[in-house]
Amino acid sequence: MKVQCLQVGPIETNCYLLCDEETRACALIDPGDEAGRIAAAVRQSGCEPSVILLTHGHYDHTGGVTELRRTYPGLSVYLNRQDTPAMGAPETLFPAVPNAIHYAEGDTVTVGGLTVRVLHTPGHSKGSVSLLCGTVLFSGDTLFAGSCGRTDFWGGDMEEMLRSLGRLGRLDGDFTVCPGHMETSTLEWERRHNPWMRQAARS
Repeated sequence: MKVQCLQVGPIETNCYLLCDEETRACALIDPGDEAGRIAAAVRQSGCEPSVILLTHGHYDHTGGVTELRRTYPGLSVYLNRQDTPAMGAPETLFPAVPNAIHYAEGDTVTVGGLTVRVLHTPGHSKGSVSLLCGTVLFSGDTLFAGSCGRTDFWGGDMEEMLRSLGRLGRLDGDFTVCPGHMETSTLEWERRHNPWMRQAARS
């Protein structure tokens, strides 16, 4: 398994290429912008994208989806149903993602020989999810290095955020944390030092 990060768009959203080096299949996680640059990185990796996985529906995480689907026809896209205009989310912040497959808590998605497990972690948005694959946790805008995502957008809720952070903190073992913005971290470091995760553990 190999993970590559590209910071895309004006607010530098982290887009990840999750590659199964044996089968040469890859997932594109949160392709928020600069679809051409993402496609170039895919070509350089030697992998073929099989799926797009979205940690939530905000425009800065979904903005490259339409163009990537034109580049790779038939590419499946996964998104939690609660982050869609059909469920009341404002389309200015949550642009529609046509024909998305709606995944939820406990679902799994296969990427080559890899299995990605879905954890529903609301707080930043109603449909925010975190994605577990091996020893890597793609935390979207739920958990950041030393911080957590905003809760003042539509669907945000600080109490839900703390519950989600508490849940992540209780995962067995350590994980590399790949967040939606800024640098990577480890779950053990966040348990020890992240003030929001420490507050979540106390409550």
